[in-house]
Amino acid sequence: MTITSFPIIGIVLAVISALFLTLGNFLQSRGVARTTADSSGIGPARFWRLARDPVWLGGSALFGLAILVQLAALAFAPLIVVQPVGVIALVFASVLTALVTKTAPRVREVVSIAVCVISLGVFVSVAAAVSEQTTITDEQLIAVLIVLLVVLAATFAGLAGFRRRRTPPVLYVLLGGLYSGFVATLGKTVILRIQTAIHHRDITLDETNLLTIACAAGIAVAGALSIWFVQTAHTVNGPQVVVAGLTVVDPFVAVVLGITVLQEAASAPLWSFPIFAVAGAAAMAGVWSLAKEQTDHTPAAAVSSSPPPSR
Repeated sequence: MTITSFPIIGIVLAVISALFLTLGNFLQSRGVARTTADSSGIGPARFWRLARDPVWLGGSALFGLAILVQLAALAFAPLIVVQPVGVIALVFASVLTALVTKTAPRVREVVSIAVCVISLGVFVSVAAAVSEQTTITDEQLIAVLIVLLVVLAATFAGLAGFRRRRTPPVLYVLLGGLYSGFVATLGKTVILRIQTAIHHRDITLDETNLLTIACAAGIAVAGALSIWFVQTAHTVNGPQVVVAGLTVVDPFVAVVLGITVLQEAASAPLWSFPIFAVAGAAAMAGVWSLAKEQTDHTPAAAVSSSPPPSR
């Protein structure tokens, strides 16, 4: 069964979500810097201090709102249409950085933004034209859950291997984006299956609906891990680096799963795939260039926060 899609509504909601994500990320970064005196990570005691910081709480509220708006966007358009729009968050982050630091964007930064926007526009336009929403089968849902379990096992094995060595700061950013991509993918499956259940008036607690509940549990696990990794990333990276990582890894994971597992591009013509590849690569190159430019030339203290309060 093909489920009605309204790509324009989904794209608009995804842009709004990206704006909330940018503002929430900025405030969370300031809150982490205000309450964390070193870069050893986020433990229970530090997390409790964060939970009492109004700046961090405000950022978390915006972050949560961004997730809700993103899920609403997924109800109107396929995953491979909605998730890439999140790249626009890096553009918002660049504008916010310029406003906070009172520094005009450099030429290379403007060029990188233009590459991101144009590539994103091409990718989303083609995806909106050739993709379709279909009912998620039990086999597809089980496949996503199995991939999540494999990623969980690999994550904890990798972190265990870094226990005696310093964990690369960017790894926390990558893991935060990785699990955020799973939240979006699993969220999409739940939305579609709920829409199908309502359409068929099927609310019985059968095997199909139990799988949907398992999918919701997977969202909770992936969401919790994404939040923890993102907050830890804030202690060892600037906010612009965190946004850059999230806007690259999250859409990449979601689009790969959307195409390979959810089969959203199953009916897409062959000519669309080279366009996806070129536009996606160009967007990632633009994001990488923009993140590097911001990291090289943005004063960290001006963007992240005021110094931690005296004790």
